[in-house]
Amino acid sequence: MKKICLLLIVTGLILTVGCAQQKVQRYGSVIGVKEDMLEKYKELHANPWPQVNKQITECNIQNFSIYLTQFPDGKYYLFSYFEYTGDDFDADMAKMAADPATQKWWKETDPCQFGLENRPEGEWWKSMEEVYHLD
Repeated sequence: MKKICLLLIVTGLILTVGCAQQKVQRYGSVIGVKEDMLEKYKELHANPWPQVNKQITECNIQNFSIYLTQFPDGKYYLFSYFEYTGDDFDADMAKMAADPATQKWWKETDPCQFGLENRPEGEWWKSMEEVYHLD
């Protein structure tokens, strides 16, 4: 019995330490979505391509969500949130951008969207600053 209890304690410590060491970076971004393309955008994301989802996870992204809302200006906007667990964000994003299936996916989704005027040069989705997080 003592051996089983000790094994459970050691296993628990290993799992706790392993979880504590995982570095998670949270990302939020926003982009406009064209009103006449809303249904197409929703349909695409209701049935995402498996190879695109696989590429996302292979690039160390987890807990990825996209939300839709309409602002008082009458325009529709998408908010995305994901957690990155890798060690080289730029390399993983370059890997994703080079993936042929992802490139085809973007050819379907990009025409549904419009970039915000105040986004930095080179960004499609405008990055957002995290100002609060509750662990």
